[in-house]
Amino acid sequence: MSVQPKKENLRKAVKWIGETKKFEPGKTNQKLVEEAALTFNLSPSDTEFLYRFLRGEAELD
Repeated sequence: MSVQPKKENLRKAVKWIGETKKFEPGKTNQKLVEEAALTFNLSPSDTEFLYRFLRGEAELD
């Protein structure tokens, strides 16, 4: 298992959420963020960022 920078895991989570929304449109943002947080080992602040990102209140650099 390799160690990845946190930013990279966050970018992967955003991409994963976008792809998952296409194939599972009925899944709520909350469920998507919860699954992404576990899958990509995100910190609480990264998880909060995802919620803001999905509401359109944040952007990835």
